[in-house]
Amino acid sequence: MISSLHGTVKKHCGGEVTMDVHNVGYRVTTPANVWERCEDNATVRLWISTYVREDRLALFGFLEENMRTLFEKLLERPGVGPRLALELCGCPAHLLAQAIAGDTEILHMVKGVGKKSAEKLAIELKSLASKHPELFVSPNGTIEQYPSAGEDDTAAALKGLGYDHSTILSVLTKLPKNLRTPEERITAALRSL
Repeated sequence: MISSLHGTVKKHCGGEVTMDVHNVGYRVTTPANVWERCEDNATVRLWISTYVREDRLALFGFLEENMRTLFEKLLERPGVGPRLALELCGCPAHLLAQAIAGDTEILHMVKGVGKKSAEKLAIELKSLASKHPELFVSPNGTIEQYPSAGEDDTAAALKGLGYDHSTILSVLTKLPKNLRTPEERITAALRSL
């Protein structure tokens, strides 16, 4: 089993990167937030989850080890396949924290999640967070806080304007933390698009 890969990104497109590790190319599927940070010819370490099925062998890569573990724990949950687990791992941690708190609306932004599955998924995430709280710790070692009302309003406004889930998640992660009012956050989000 492959635990991690350290090498040069040779090609990245469409949520996949090809990593050159000692002249062997590995095709690795990544969440959107990882894919956006991988540039061609950059040297990176990805924590790998090897997904083996009768008809498929796939590698999934993450920048943090706890994200790989979260991905693997999500796959153990009923009704969660690799695509959905990957989408959830690509969500900003504060949005996952909001889902754990019981806000199923935020899960509707995740591709492939409807109303019923959002409710079920929120319960699964809450159960997972109670058993493995370390998976929901940010890279700087702090437990993610629930989002402010401004973050909720920003996501709702962008969704109302017709932006897709990946664009909304990408914009929310890049917004400066010093924006306090919903108006400031929405304005900054729209300017960044």
